[in-house]
Amino acid sequence: MLHPNMRELLSERFALDDEFASAVIGGLSRPQKTLPCRFFYDARGSELFEEITRLPEYYPTRTETAILQANVGQMIEGLPDGGVLIEFGSGSSVKTEILLRRLRRLAAYVMIDVSRTALLGAKERLAQHLPTLDVRAIVADFSFPVALPEDLRARAKMGFFPGSTIGNLTPAEAVRLLRVFRAALAPGGCLIIGADLKKDARRLVLAYNDAAGVTAAFNLNLLARINRELGGDFDLAGFRHEAIYNPRYGRIEMHLVSRTQQTVTIQGQRFSFRPGETIHTENSYKYAIDQFRALARAADWRPRRVWTDDEMLFSVHELVAA
Repeated sequence: MLHPNMRELLSERFALDDEFASAVIGGLSRPQKTLPCRFFYDARGSELFEEITRLPEYYPTRTETAILQANVGQMIEGLPDGGVLIEFGSGSSVKTEILLRRLRRLAAYVMIDVSRTALLGAKERLAQHLPTLDVRAIVADFSFPVALPEDLRARAKMGFFPGSTIGNLTPAEAVRLLRVFRAALAPGGCLIIGADLKKDARRLVLAYNDAAGVTAAFNLNLLARINRELGGDFDLAGFRHEAIYNPRYGRIEMHLVSRTQQTVTIQGQRFSFRPGETIHTENSYKYAIDQFRALARAADWRPRRVWTDDEMLFSVHELVAA
């Protein structure tokens, strides 16, 4: 008989497989073929992304981490003793430790993620690093309202959403998500959120086209994952990685470009590709500080402080649910 935890993990896997298949078939059936960027992060994809964060060209992770380390004392001022820190899409919770180590009288840390496996791993690590911390793990899609544990609902709350994940959404989607966060943290809660800044387009393109080819491998791994998990027959050598800056929308776009005329079969469905036809795999919107603050106001947040690095590469914003 399966252990209950194993049954839960298998149930999670089957649900993700169904969602993955539906998203892949739907996305590749569109005139502009797309694949959702959230599916980059299988085990291999997560390993490759960790490599990306250490590349010399990829500034966001190290820059945001430095901003957090330099300003954590100010950032946590909005959460009184006995409050709750809530992280949306917590993943490994590594950056969160910068805050958690300074929040000595925290009632609880609530981490929300779609992956039970990621939550279990993070909770185990935090138990070693911060053994007295009350950690609550919630398996959920944070883009929809999430019910907090009843004993924490009346406490003061601070949300945490680092990593510029907000940039993967269109501005309209970002406003909707910020409203979901506001509903979870109101009344009077605050949100600490990372956003990548507009900058020279060449610097941006280099960050997503590293010389070592790690980002290319990360992008192509999405096709390899389709082959592994959905029985696809993508020829990875038949596609190349491309990242461009789209000035009209102020975003980096990642694509997989077909090198030849070819046909791919996935779960009995056939998809044809012309030479040069692309699969759009990710957007990463870049914001000027005033642009992001206007986005926050559109979601009924009141922007307060903002912290940046000396080169103005990245920003971390404090928003208050008025």
